[in-house]
Amino acid sequence: MAYACDPTKGSEHGVGWGWVNAIAQNHDLTVITADFNVDHIRQHLQESQPSSHRSPRFIYVKNSPWHYQPSPFWISVENSIAKPLMNLAYQNWLDHAYRVAQAEVAQSHYDVVHLITYVGWRFPGRFYSLGIPFVWGPIGGIKNTPARLLPILGLKGAIYYSARNIVNSSQVKLLRGPRHALRSANEGVIAATSEIQDALWKHFKVRSQVICEVGPSESLTPRHISREPSDTFRISWSGQHLPGKALHLLLRALRQLPQDINYSVEILGDGPYTRRWQALATRLNIHNRCNWHGWLPRDRALAVMSDSHVFVITSLKDLTSTVALEALSLGLPIISLDHCGFADLVNDKCGIKLKIESAHQIEYDLSRSLLALYSNEEFRKVLAQGAFERSKSYSWRLKMNTLDRLYDSVTHSSAASNNTIELDC
Repeated sequence: MAYACDPTKGSEHGVGWGWVNAIAQNHDLTVITADFNVDHIRQHLQESQPSSHRSPRFIYVKNSPWHYQPSPFWISVENSIAKPLMNLAYQNWLDHAYRVAQAEVAQSHYDVVHLITYVGWRFPGRFYSLGIPFVWGPIGGIKNTPARLLPILGLKGAIYYSARNIVNSSQVKLLRGPRHALRSANEGVIAATSEIQDALWKHFKVRSQVICEVGPSESLTPRHISREPSDTFRISWSGQHLPGKALHLLLRALRQLPQDINYSVEILGDGPYTRRWQALATRLNIHNRCNWHGWLPRDRALAVMSDSHVFVITSLKDLTSTVALEALSLGLPIISLDHCGFADLVNDKCGIKLKIESAHQIEYDLSRSLLALYSNEEFRKVLAQGAFERSKSYSWRLKMNTLDRLYDSVTHSSAASNNTIELDC
């Protein structure tokens, strides 16, 4: 089950495609997904080189007008206080997909049903009721935004994430669907990060296996660009322009750098906060150092990143993100906050993690970290080599080794349970 599954996109869609592609390496796979993915999937399969494994079989569940899809209208709903409408639309699609899955299980033998995307914990659908072993994950979204981060988000961001915290905490206590699904999955629960793993145990007393939701692309290779003292120090940042991505922290940190430093910041992405952040850059008098690329095709975005010397992540609410793995695969040292999936991903061999106390402290530590990489090219090159090595630890091959053991465990547990029932009878 991979509602979001598109080989041409990142975020949830890239997560779905990455897992589907990896699982198909070892297994006979049927994928139930939304029909707005059909064109990109078919085109990708037609253009791909023949592989040694069998291609997945795709079943496209029709999207009615009231079902969520990544259109401008629904994206605007997703990023507003009307987001509950998106949740209802997604839940309705899950009900349709469940009936498709029921028909599949009735007609053919399946060993496991695995719910992959969306990764949010609130909506497991009813796939755990299909009568076959159920695997769920990687799961995310259960963690609240820490109160100390709310002032950093600005007024609108603080209001939005405060409201989300209230709703999230209430749903942890009240929603029955996730509890039924987690109980049914038993050993088959996958947490996207160690923070999520801790939250699943705290709230539901569920043990889970941590497998990061994203993995590196095998097609990416590092350039390991060396920088001469006279060269521009190029800093990359990428993401949706929303309060939770907190680009303003980087912009204010840049203002604290010495004026004689020759740097540029390559800003990828777009969104509701673009103009606000551009205005901030102008007020800080760093606008002439900022290159606003907007949304670029993936190959062009990766080209911008690969021509940089460091990648900065300022996300205040995230899991791990595809772009973080892409940066490591390209040999880019990462500077990130020490939380979310980045706390697992970034170590002292591939980047710098910043503690979180206040906006002022983050901005100061970020500027000092950038200055350290600018001033010491040998240090930066060591981290660049470490970044590429770190990306190997998140390879799809290693993920599948863990997932295959999980599949074996849940299927054997199911078989043992059925045998026990037969003996008792």
